[in-house]
Amino acid sequence: MINIRPHLQDLYPDVYTPEAQEALAVLAPFNKRIKEVMDQRMQRRARRQQQHERITFLDPQSTIPGTDINVQDARDGKFEGAAIPADLQRQWIQGTGPAAKPNAPVESSIRNVAYALLSGADGWMFDGEDALGQITIMSLDNQRNLKLAIHKDPLFLNVAKQVAAEINRWAESFLGRKTIDNWEDQLNFTTKIFRARGLHLDDRHIRDADGESMAASIVDLTLYVVNNYQALQQAGSSIVLYLPKIQTAEEAGVWNALISALENHLGLAVGTVKVYVLVEQLEATHQLMEIRAALGKHFVGYNTGRWDYINSVSDALAWDKSFVNPNIEAITMTYGYMRNYEDRVRRAVNTPDLNGNFALWQGGMEPNIPVGSEAGVSASMAKAVAGAEREQQAGASGKWVAHWKMVHIVRPVWEKVGQPNQLGREFPRLTYTQADADGLMQLEPAPTDIRGARNLLSVALQYGNAFGQGMQAAALKAADFFGNDDILYLMEDMATGEIRLSILWEWLHKGAVLTEADAATGVKAGDGFSTDLYKKLLDEEYEKLLKADNKDVFDASKTTTLPISKEIAEVYVLSDVKAPWFIDLLNINLNNTDLDEAKDRIRLYMDTLVNEGKRITENLDFVAA
Repeated sequence: MINIRPHLQDLYPDVYTPEAQEALAVLAPFNKRIKEVMDQRMQRRARRQQQHERITFLDPQSTIPGTDINVQDARDGKFEGAAIPADLQRQWIQGTGPAAKPNAPVESSIRNVAYALLSGADGWMFDGEDALGQITIMSLDNQRNLKLAIHKDPLFLNVAKQVAAEINRWAESFLGRKTIDNWEDQLNFTTKIFRARGLHLDDRHIRDADGESMAASIVDLTLYVVNNYQALQQAGSSIVLYLPKIQTAEEAGVWNALISALENHLGLAVGTVKVYVLVEQLEATHQLMEIRAALGKHFVGYNTGRWDYINSVSDALAWDKSFVNPNIEAITMTYGYMRNYEDRVRRAVNTPDLNGNFALWQGGMEPNIPVGSEAGVSASMAKAVAGAEREQQAGASGKWVAHWKMVHIVRPVWEKVGQPNQLGREFPRLTYTQADADGLMQLEPAPTDIRGARNLLSVALQYGNAFGQGMQAAALKAADFFGNDDILYLMEDMATGEIRLSILWEWLHKGAVLTEADAATGVKAGDGFSTDLYKKLLDEEYEKLLKADNKDVFDASKTTTLPISKEIAEVYVLSDVKAPWFIDLLNINLNNTDLDEAKDRIRLYMDTLVNEGKRITENLDFVAA
């Protein structure tokens, strides 16, 4: 039995179909298992912080917890994985973004899907996680829009026809040519992929029979697959998911069991659902082959995301005073620990399984948008293409872009090469030495300065504000660059907001040494980053946002969600105990615009974390029927 918030079944009968509700009830028992592994996560994290432990590789002679898979067998490829289906063989460019807009009627909201499927991307990861706003009932709007598009509902087709004309007008002005010849044919080009929320998040609208909030992973998986698998199969398309925030092979095994149970319930062969895994966690890079083995016939590839991964390294080493990240702009994919992380991923996917199957490596995110001055766009697009060329040469079979306008700017990098993928490209097998582990935490000299701190703070404040407004994906830049079209806006999502506060926490609590003098603050090179300095910068950057035009900071937010964002940033960075997830503090304040109420909720969360070692992940506004 499941308990759906009152009236939602009436509002979304096309999402909460009888078939979907039946499947949710079948999978509901997994809720307890997911909560167990999330509790284990928190216990491991607490132990590492208290005992100053670094993450290590698994004992090769042990068994992956929750499975019967021997660790050494997994590393040796002695497991049955998946052959790559036809529609995933070529994924040069995957776009990412949500399938819904906040507080928008369906005809407007569904335009997100139309732009995605007409963009020319080889695949599009419709986001139910980091880029999807969660205010009101956006998660259900997201599911509804995807169903309408996948089933080619007349409403969607009418919108798609209009959007195709808009895309072509832009393409002719920017690229000098149309990119869509026949919009109806173009809708069939892009592989549809869905990113479910991670095991660490709860759904806002469903509780299980015991009154426990339901793991969002169960809900997202079920609603997407049950409502769309038949239409996808009839169209000759694979059912493909991205799985985020996996930390261990044990957690991957939980996902595998969950997906297999749903396949069995629907009468599908095990392995019908294919999954990519986003490598976003330091612990996961220590268990890459083990994660592949645990997901077995479902697994098709890894993606090397940047922002979440940086945050996970920061979080895992919060206890280590010697580990201090520099300015965020310095931590590119070729920086120290990032370079070593990427190398482990490409070696893992190019290790064959028992049947000789390799896996895909999808490169990282390109956050640029070609909107700004001619000089600014030209410089930023050149960097985007250079980044894509580096990843292609390194062995990636494709990469991500955060906006549909970037597809035809970056895709030619792979078109010129012409190979559908780089499956099985030869790299050395993974090793598991102390040097390997050290490399995954390797720092390199880079600036730590006031300009970097201002950028971190300004974007973090804006991101928290955008989240509260229902935009978990937002085009942002530091306030000092508002009005400067040479500095482009970047598409930011939850991970990019989180890592900024995480780095500021490091700088404050580890006494980061500033590498540059700053006349405005009187800071000299060699000074430490202090509490007084942080508070001064916070007040100054906040004041800039209050004075910003409505274009950059909605006027209505300046007395509602922006003050709450400032409160969260202040508590997060000043707290001696580092919060495990920025999104927790944002989630408990969704649909709340009262600052005093927000302060009470933030205090409740931090007190629970400090005194009980637990997170608050439920919807505090959920009223059961």
